[in-house]
Amino acid sequence: MTGAFVADLSSRSVLSITGADAAALLDRLVTTDTDGATDEAAAYAALLTPQGKVLADFLMVRIDGGFLLDVPKAAAADLVKRFTLYKLRAAVTVADVTADIAVRAVWSDGAPPAGPGRIVRDPRVDGLGWRAYGPRAAPPDLAATLADEAAWQAHRTRLAVPEAGIDFALGDPFPHDIALDQLHGVDFRKGCYVGQEVVSRMQHRSTARRRPVVVTADAPLPTTGGEITAAGRPVGGLGSVDGAAGLAIVRLDRVKDAMDAGAPVLVGDVPVRIALPAWAGYGWPAGGEAE
Repeated sequence: MTGAFVADLSSRSVLSITGADAAALLDRLVTTDTDGATDEAAAYAALLTPQGKVLADFLMVRIDGGFLLDVPKAAAADLVKRFTLYKLRAAVTVADVTADIAVRAVWSDGAPPAGPGRIVRDPRVDGLGWRAYGPRAAPPDLAATLADEAAWQAHRTRLAVPEAGIDFALGDPFPHDIALDQLHGVDFRKGCYVGQEVVSRMQHRSTARRRPVVVTADAPLPTTGGEITAAGRPVGGLGSVDGAAGLAIVRLDRVKDAMDAGAPVLVGDVPVRIALPAWAGYGWPAGGEAE
């Protein structure tokens, strides 16, 4: 697709975190610094368990008096409860404002389309585009072609950016598994946050073995969820699919061993090729399965 496009994302919800202590609350809880949310760009972050697992990843958008959090719809109710619990007596109000504010993805092969409302850059990958936030009752008044969410998901898939609920289950991965560290979702210089010790240990010991990869085939790939095997061993599951291209989170060491041995890598019984995303700052393991 060429040109500029905008799509309503029904898979997303919007939370508001407002009040005098909103920034301080988020800074002590989530993986990146709220200073990353500016007038021009959102910040990408996650809330973790104390054991370092990703409860939800989201975009943080700065507004007057606090922040909007652009979150997976499946995580919204739980996040409201958790942020309300964590705020204690802080001057913070937590609310789900999805009924009033719509999330719209905007992408183009050039500059962002002009229009009213709150438009911020998605910081994860160059080319991913922008997010627009505006009244749910009003159509997006942007100089862009209206598209459906499937078109946006195809665009995201081509850039190999993982999505909760499709490429990974909430509560299951560590931040490194979904490349949060590569997609500007972890600030390793900020102060403490929930789960920080585990994330820092994985970073400094280079112990991450599961990472997002690009999956391609000579024919359309099977549907999302198919098991990927390398030399007959399970390495992960197929995530987002766009025709003959897709992405998955896999054990890099097992895939590398299979490729080095010339052994097949399959989704079900379909032969596939595995490559690292263009944006990846990680490489293939040197060889030999990690302990």
